[in-house]
Amino acid sequence: MGKLYDVIGVQEYSSIAAGIEALDAMAKAAPVEVITTRTVEPGRLVILITGDVASVEASLTRGKAGREADLVDELFIRNLHPHVIPAIRGESAQGEWDALGIIESNSAAAGIEAADLAAKAAGVRIAEIRLAGGMGGKSTVKLMGSIHEVEAAMQAGVASVAGKGLLRRQVTIPNPHPDIRSHVLSLPHEGMDVWK
Repeated sequence: MGKLYDVIGVQEYSSIAAGIEALDAMAKAAPVEVITTRTVEPGRLVILITGDVASVEASLTRGKAGREADLVDELFIRNLHPHVIPAIRGESAQGEWDALGIIESNSAAAGIEAADLAAKAAGVRIAEIRLAGGMGGKSTVKLMGSIHEVEAAMQAGVASVAGKGLLRRQVTIPNPHPDIRSHVLSLPHEGMDVWK
């Protein structure tokens, strides 16, 4: 398992050129670590950074300055739930499932925020966070646990995405059939290595 991050900043740009310019401004603004950048459909650039709270905040502010028209979504989380980055990387322990919750959003940042809030709201496992690769710029978060915990987690995660107007769909499946598991939780998936 890789380094655990407890502060994350995410910016998603509709222009790759503007995103690269923002990335340079972020790196120059404060001592942050770029976790990764990724070009995603439909021609967007997603940037994930970490560092101390003040540095990440300063970098995000500098990154979007003058590029607000190209900024699709952004996110800044202090005290990030420790299961979020492993779920993005495909390193999550999946375990047994009594219920499966899926949050589908129209941006990578919204998916990360939904996963963080869901995991903090209830005792669920984040089975996977799939960010935009091969999905038209969308993200999905898959949560596992007891039906009551999944329902509570879904409520928290969905509220954040819906509040931004980025909710595509939400589904809670009680007692999923065991034969669908390998199709639903098919880790590793193509492209996840870029998040390492």
